[in-house]
Amino acid sequence: MAEIILEGVWKRFGRTQAVANLNLTVRDGEFLVLLGPTGAGKTTTLRLVAGLDAPDAGRLRMEGRDITGEPPSTRDAAFVFQQYSLYPHLSIRARVTEIARLLHLEDKLANRATRLSGGQMQRVAIGRALVRRPKIFLMDEPLSSLDAKLRAEMRVELKRIHRELGATIFYVTHDQTEAMTMATRIGVLDRGRLVQLGSPREIYEDPINIHVATRLGSPSVNLVPRELFPSFRVPEKAVTIGVRTEHVRIRKSANGAAVGRVRWIEHLGDQSHLHVTVADTDVITLADPHADLAVGDEVAIEMVAPLFFDASGERVRSGGNGR
Repeated sequence: MAEIILEGVWKRFGRTQAVANLNLTVRDGEFLVLLGPTGAGKTTTLRLVAGLDAPDAGRLRMEGRDITGEPPSTRDAAFVFQQYSLYPHLSIRARVTEIARLLHLEDKLANRATRLSGGQMQRVAIGRALVRRPKIFLMDEPLSSLDAKLRAEMRVELKRIHRELGATIFYVTHDQTEAMTMATRIGVLDRGRLVQLGSPREIYEDPINIHVATRLGSPSVNLVPRELFPSFRVPEKAVTIGVRTEHVRIRKSANGAAVGRVRWIEHLGDQSHLHVTVADTDVITLADPHADLAVGDEVAIEMVAPLFFDASGERVRSGGNGR
């Protein structure tokens, strides 16, 4: 496998800056996920590594070798696209027994691609890349066209393959669940720039700004103006308080840091999402499904491990109640 290094890479398409001064190392044997919305520069970054596009500036290295000007054929990278891109007139062949067993496709070897399910076709697309034994796998949202059940199954399959092969995987997605469950490290992109890089836990618990904080977490992090909690100790420069749903505590009492009213309850089986209105602001918290709370109840709100942000959306550190 291989280490890939991007050094000050820039790429523009017309007036659109797709990648801006990207410095990133994909370590040998890791599962690195780039996370960002459409237009963040994820696919362009993969194409630059594959050699399908050339950077306007900067360098790319593989195993210490400068590959910036090399054609795709010399980079030994396998690309798995969002669409299967299979050949419907061919059956599955070549170094096949080993890979088919790895992908649980042994009984499908004689099938045409058109006779396979969506999940099976995606495994074939991955298998086609595995057969080559490349130095790095580049995966461009390969699960996005599958239904929820198949996506969950394929996440497990990809992690298993990564573990068993020790493969270097560079994966891009807009799906936070894929990033959190599969990545060794996550890189968050925003308009072509790498905003933050770290483990899934680091990115979730210690976001550098509001953009990163809102990329992970479902429901998304609560963002409320500091004025809603006048008795709460907030750093001077902070104008917004962020708090994860699992860090909001509510109780059926008016004697608390803030008072709100339960507006809506989403019952999800093992837990409930409570939407609480505080001065026209919606705050979401997790609650036990059997909690003695109903729509219309007045509640007190407390926060654990809040995050603070300034007017520009950048994180404000605090040595007190915040992190």
